[in-house]
Parts: sequence; C-alpha cells; structure tokens
Amino acid sequence: QVQLVESGGGLVQPGGSLTLDCLASGSAFRVNDMGWYRQAPGKPRELVATMTRGARTNYGNSVKGRFTISRDNAKNTVYLQMHSLKPEDTAVYYCWTYAANGMDYWGKGTLVTVSS
Repeated sequence: QVQLVESGGGLVQPGGSLTLDCLASGSAFRVNDMGWYRQAPGKPRELVATMTRGARTNYGNSVKGRFTISRDNAKNTVYLQMHSLKPEDTAVYYCWTYAANGMDYWGKGTLVTVSS
C-alpha cells in the first residue's frame, strides 16, 4: 500500500507562483512514475505533469512552459512548480504514482485557487 500526501495548495493571484509537493510513503514499496493531475469543477481530471524515475517528463499542453515537475527519489517526493498562474488553473491537484506492484495510487488532493 502506498500513501500520497500533498501540500502547498492555496489562494494565489493571477500571474503568481505556487509550489506543490507530494510525499509517498508505505511499507515495502517502490514508486515508479510520479506526477500530478488536476480536476476543475464540472470538468474531467486531466494530466498536469508526470516524471519517471529516470527523469523523463510529460506535460499537459495547457501548462507547458509555465509548470515544472521535479522529484527527489531518495525522499519519494515529487514537486510541482507553477508560474504565471491563470484563473483557469484553479482546480484540485492530485498527486499520482504508478508503483512497482502495478497499481495506481492517488492522493486526496490539494486545492489551488487563482483569483484576484
């Protein structure tokens, strides 16, 4: 079993920046890919960014050039640096991992609100 705990969400003004982080924990596990998805009210969950253990990244089109994903494998932590935030970035951001046991795990989510 893998537990994911996100932190760093909150209210930010348009054009501002915010960093999210997510710690993976559990017993006898290995996380492989890690990343972030988001879900805005009334919309389906969408890809934000993912990163493999080997640091290969994949970004959603709407965040390319503004968001940066990184991870610390030793700490089982993934980060999401968000810049030039827009109101349409408002969503619940979910941490995700694909573990060595072949299962997907999700965090409970952290709310990011971009508003003046």
